[in-house]
Amino acid sequence: MKFCFGDMVVVEGNLIGVIVKSWIRNNKEIVYEVYVRSYNEIKEYKEDDIQRYMVRHKELSEEELEYQEETYNPFITEKDIKEFFGNLNL
Repeated sequence: MKFCFGDMVVVEGNLIGVIVKSWIRNNKEIVYEVYVRSYNEIKEYKEDDIQRYMVRHKELSEEELEYQEETYNPFITEKDIKEFFGNLNL
């Protein structure tokens, strides 16, 4: 088997999905259940119909870099939150 649970993959040419289950059907055909975000559902695909998602190895664009930095440096700090609740006078 080329893929395992949790692998990010590309199906149907341009849709990103995640492997959620795999098995061998009739002792000859490898089949995967893939959660496809665009469909918001789990669909079955044969191994030959799936490609490994490789984009994560590229450099981040300016927009992606900004988003990445925001996850580590949120706009609202813990101090801001405490100050906000302190001003509510509850």
